[in-house]
Amino acid sequence: MSVQHVRLAAGAGVAHAAHAAREHERHRPEETVLYQVIEEHWGEFVERAEEHGGLPRFVLTEVEEYLRCGRLEHGLLRLACTQCGHERLCAFSCKRRGFCPSCLGRRMTDAALDLVERVLPWGVPIRQWVCSLPWRLRVLCGYDRALCADVVRAFTEEVRRSLRRRAKDELGLASLADAHTGSVAFVQRFDSALRLNVHVHSLFLDGVYVRDERTEELVFHPLPEPTAGEVAEVAERTAKRLQKVLVKHGRALDPELVDVDVEHASPESDHPALDACYGAAAQGIDLLGARAGRPTLRLVDPSQVRPHEPAAIVMGVNVHAKVAVDGRDRPRLERLCRYLGRPPIAQERLSRLPDGRVRYDMKKAWRDGTKAVVLEPLDLIARVLAMIPPPRFHMVRYYGVLSSHSALRSEVVPRAPASPENPVAADGCVQLELRFEGGDDEDEAPRRRRPWAWMLRHVFQNDVSICARCGGAMRWLEVATTSEAIARAMADHGLGPRPPPRREWVPFGQLTLGFG
Repeated sequence: MSVQHVRLAAGAGVAHAAHAAREHERHRPEETVLYQVIEEHWGEFVERAEEHGGLPRFVLTEVEEYLRCGRLEHGLLRLACTQCGHERLCAFSCKRRGFCPSCLGRRMTDAALDLVERVLPWGVPIRQWVCSLPWRLRVLCGYDRALCADVVRAFTEEVRRSLRRRAKDELGLASLADAHTGSVAFVQRFDSALRLNVHVHSLFLDGVYVRDERTEELVFHPLPEPTAGEVAEVAERTAKRLQKVLVKHGRALDPELVDVDVEHASPESDHPALDACYGAAAQGIDLLGARAGRPTLRLVDPSQVRPHEPAAIVMGVNVHAKVAVDGRDRPRLERLCRYLGRPPIAQERLSRLPDGRVRYDMKKAWRDGTKAVVLEPLDLIARVLAMIPPPRFHMVRYYGVLSSHSALRSEVVPRAPASPENPVAADGCVQLELRFEGGDDEDEAPRRRRPWAWMLRHVFQNDVSICARCGGAMRWLEVATTSEAIARAMADHGLGPRPPPRREWVPFGQLTLGFG
């Protein structure tokens, strides 16, 4: 038995003792409102889109794969306990990055853990900077990845410039080049009303690194909270840079960034149906149905009206930087990272009304008291399509000392929390791998990311690699990908009729023909 398997056995005992044994609840997407609406109306939406040129391939693939995600009928993994023989079925996932709540939930957890454990320095304060864009610019950034990259870079560089200038004044540095900053930017494509709202959430190290002349080590120097004037300066300089960025990309615009040309030089100009989804989702209007072209119906509660929160708004560019986290508070930092990488749709807030329309409740009411929006099923699908990022559209970006291209990165990022040689993480927990029979683990390279079984246990306190009945280890019994294998596995678990017995194929030359 290999060293890794010994550690797994020891870790399994720790996990079984630490967590109450309970059966893992299989994900059933077909029971959710989002899945039911898309399954019922997707064919009609595609037909109507075909009348206007159809939808691009990446959009069709995203939706079709979502309709197969989590369904046992499309492929499953059969697990069995090595001790008591208890079996469990696990459906395949689509692994898409557009709107699937299940798969994006995994991406959210994976990204948050990676940032907290491997990227964001320990003990360094972190501040969240948020930049919202004029609505027409949101449409452009929704499908133009090159323009979006330049917009994010413009905002990031202006915040970086502000930090370095403040550090030079506070620390008496000889040059701005002596101050080193770092940040991670999340590009979000949605807001709480399911509108296309491309905006940037950046986690900046709330200070700068400076090379100590005596020890030659990088030393972090925190900076005080930015003043309202300093935030307004960042917004103003960002707005001016965005004007140059739009000119660089050949976009027509007015001096106030309010009316930007979205008709010309569109990468998706061959798909006007998707362009219409982008435009309607960005403006918050209905695309189809009785309210086509009108603002989406909103439910307003006057008792929840809130005063306007201070923020810097210049030419439609909104910047604020109120949220800060102590770098030593890793659980809170992880929650912040999970919030920035969350899926666009919270399924628990989505419900169907008696007349067939869909209601989406907001987690927090808007300042005017709006607490929910009501959409027709086809309009909900249009909003969902606008959330799907085009291919090679990066949703997380790294800058400064946190970038993989930085020569200083290895000096500031935290050490790996665990490895096959050191299974104890920085938080004192034992890292467990979901391992099965077969293969030689001695020659395997250490995993860079946490296994999915570990993340499920980390979030839900539910270890899918441990049998809920006896605490034994689960192993792969079968990977069912054919229709016959899938039907047989589901029948064994009482989830469907058993397929007819498979007939053996006999070569034609071995057949005996008889005539009466």
